[in-house]
Amino acid sequence: MESFSFLLITLLFGSGSFLTIERDEAAGHRNLSSGCVLPKPCPMTGYKDWYRVGSDCVKYFGNPLTFSDAEFSCRSKAPGAHLVSVHDSKAIGDLICIVVKLNPGNIRMWIGAFKLFQSGRFIWTDGSSWNYQIWAPGEPRYISNYGDCAEMNWLYVGKWNDDACYVQKNYVCAFKVMTALI
Repeated sequence: MESFSFLLITLLFGSGSFLTIERDEAAGHRNLSSGCVLPKPCPMTGYKDWYRVGSDCVKYFGNPLTFSDAEFSCRSKAPGAHLVSVHDSKAIGDLICIVVKLNPGNIRMWIGAFKLFQSGRFIWTDGSSWNYQIWAPGEPRYISNYGDCAEMNWLYVGKWNDDACYVQKNYVCAFKVMTALI
């Protein structure tokens, strides 16, 4: 499509963090991890393989599950854990870096947003406020009984898509850092 050998797009994700996406047209692949810096490890004892993203500790799981099974899996991984809720662009950048470092071949993943019955309104599984959204163009589609759950990185890296909850995808779990224990 482009006549360039390399297309370099730099996206600014809040707080001065950068994510660089390079596209090598000749090779036909993208190097999404270039410029990614993994977040610091979770400061909680026993969760060193989790990462600190904002006020949460998060972990990527590369064993595809349905949305409901992924949510229940998260609840079994740590006290107060749920599928990840996303509240700013910095978190998006951190999550992209985690998933491209751990599974660059399949970056689609469930996040903790789902449609509340037939209302068309999305909410988070952890009960946090719906104060941020970054849907892919034309999303969510609000197709009845189809797109009731949200994934990240479908056609657009860092953007969200509504999809059928029964589809199996990788996922990210999160729980709040207990500041008294740090």
